[in-house]
Amino acid sequence: MSADPTAGVTVTLQPDDVALIELHRPPANFFDRAALAAIADAGVQVQEAGARAIVLCSEGRHFCAGASLADATGTLDPRAAATGVYQQAARILRLEMPVVAAVQGAAVGGGLGLACAADFRVASATSRFEANFARLGFHHGFALSVTLPRIVGHPAAERMLYTGRRVGGEEAYALGLVDRLVPAGEERSAALELAREIAAAAPLAVRSIRSTLRADLVGQVEAALARELDEQEWLWRTEDAAAGITASLERRDPTFVGR
Repeated sequence: MSADPTAGVTVTLQPDDVALIELHRPPANFFDRAALAAIADAGVQVQEAGARAIVLCSEGRHFCAGASLADATGTLDPRAAATGVYQQAARILRLEMPVVAAVQGAAVGGGLGLACAADFRVASATSRFEANFARLGFHHGFALSVTLPRIVGHPAAERMLYTGRRVGGEEAYALGLVDRLVPAGEERSAALELAREIAAAAPLAVRSIRSTLRADLVGQVEAALARELDEQEWLWRTEDAAAGITASLERRDPTFVGR
């Protein structure tokens, strides 16, 4: 079964009613609207095919480094591009079955948002999680305003968002951002194991319980995405955003002036 290889996404039905949705854009696995749309489409597709749980994973060294900053500096209307991305992010968050993310390497920026869109995250000590938006000079996105505090609590989410600091796998596990910490290289197999545990339960009951637990999530996500986009739009035009994005592309520390 194939979701959209041209978008860099494939889907495979595994034994025990588990579906594996994989992003193929190594090494950093940057996403765009097409990739997120393919992930959302695959989620709907495997649900209709009878899957009971999903493992979301990526090819190569890193889970996902977010949206390409090189694209953000191009000639496309950044708000229109971000709107398309966030529409697909909302679709992923609206999927009806549990999702387990296998996070190897980095989950940075929008990649952290994608990981937090899952119900559970499996990682290793070598994994790292980074809400680096403030270090780039603009507001976070991908509904992290809702999902990150929901997972780790407001104080920890605020520390991550305000500082943009890197959180290693062990600290992420202590914060509750990671649900299972496994040896490096075993992230995917452990995620599949957790997904099979979920899939072994009564599927109608699981979906019903999940729907109850996430009853207010979709509305909160949609409101958060709209707010995040509004804040990103004006911040993208600041000197600090230009300095932050340029410094990131040049792999150096930024200097911010507050303009």
